[in-house]
Amino acid sequence: MEPFLIQSGLLKRTARGREVTAGAWKHLGLEPPAPRNGEPSSDTAPGQGDLL
Repeated sequence: MEPFLIQSGLLKRTARGREVTAGAWKHLGLEPPAPRNGEPSSDTAPGQGDLL
């Protein structure tokens, strides 16, 4: 299931673990949470997904 969610852009791998993307929040009809202080938004943060 995880590979499908990653390929669909709903989940991404990061150094901190798995993160739900803004697209997944929107798909569920929810607003994505605001980024924490000093953290870039999840859609612009570099991660393993950028390497593939």
